[in-house]
Amino acid sequence: MKKESPVAALLPLITHKEHALLVSALKKKVTHVECSLDLGLSISQITVTEKGWIWQNQSFPYLKKCKERTIYHWVDSAFEPISRYSDALIKLIATDWGAPTFEIDGIKMLPTAKVSPYIDAKNKVELIEPAGKTILDTCGGLGYFASWCIKKGAKKIHSFEKNPDVVWLRGINPWSPQTSDVLELTLGSINEHVSSFANNSIDAVLHDPPRFGIAGELYSQAFYNQLARVLKHKGKLFHYTGMPNKLTSGRNVPQEVIKRLEKSGFTASINGDGVFAIKN
Repeated sequence: MKKESPVAALLPLITHKEHALLVSALKKKVTHVECSLDLGLSISQITVTEKGWIWQNQSFPYLKKCKERTIYHWVDSAFEPISRYSDALIKLIATDWGAPTFEIDGIKMLPTAKVSPYIDAKNKVELIEPAGKTILDTCGGLGYFASWCIKKGAKKIHSFEKNPDVVWLRGINPWSPQTSDVLELTLGSINEHVSSFANNSIDAVLHDPPRFGIAGELYSQAFYNQLARVLKHKGKLFHYTGMPNKLTSGRNVPQEVIKRLEKSGFTASINGDGVFAIKN
């Protein structure tokens, strides 16, 4: 398994909100403003001048064009969008909540309409009661599940993320957790690595796969059988399914998930936008 250690976030990070504040201050001839350069985690004092704005004794230029929802980071001598294109276009996306989401080919990967994606992760992590437990985080994404497992006192978190560009986003996103003795991040598919875990070695599972049409193997009976094998008796599982439109998709994914989990030896039920299950 290839272990990943994302680099610490490189600041400053700029969104449309912060840039508009700086430009407004310039127009009003205000010389100092306070704003966040780490997506809302802290507040910094900025000096505003005609030639640029100054933070930590370094001058930065105003952007010629600053798009809404786009997050920019400082690369060499210019601000660049936090995005990459390999097999798909992957972007870190600003939200009204501070904590960002991300998109793959324009598909938003975390809920943001009614709640912060970070708080949404907290609510789901609390279902599995992670304190003192060994957690399997199957599809790590930006690491918000893992972050809350750490905050809630998990003993160990085995996290997997198969997309190297998503791991790259984690290294820039200040809301993402760093790897440690508690958090182990592996670059690779959980479907390929789950067999390496011993029987009854995991206390709880957080399963947040891409949608069924992209990663059907992570909704399969064989995969759920593996989760049941590695999970201890009475171990808890939260499985994000989203709420796909049955009229357009022609299928009820949450109910299909419940049936397969029950066949694997779980008691399962709908919980919010996912399925909560306990191993029998």
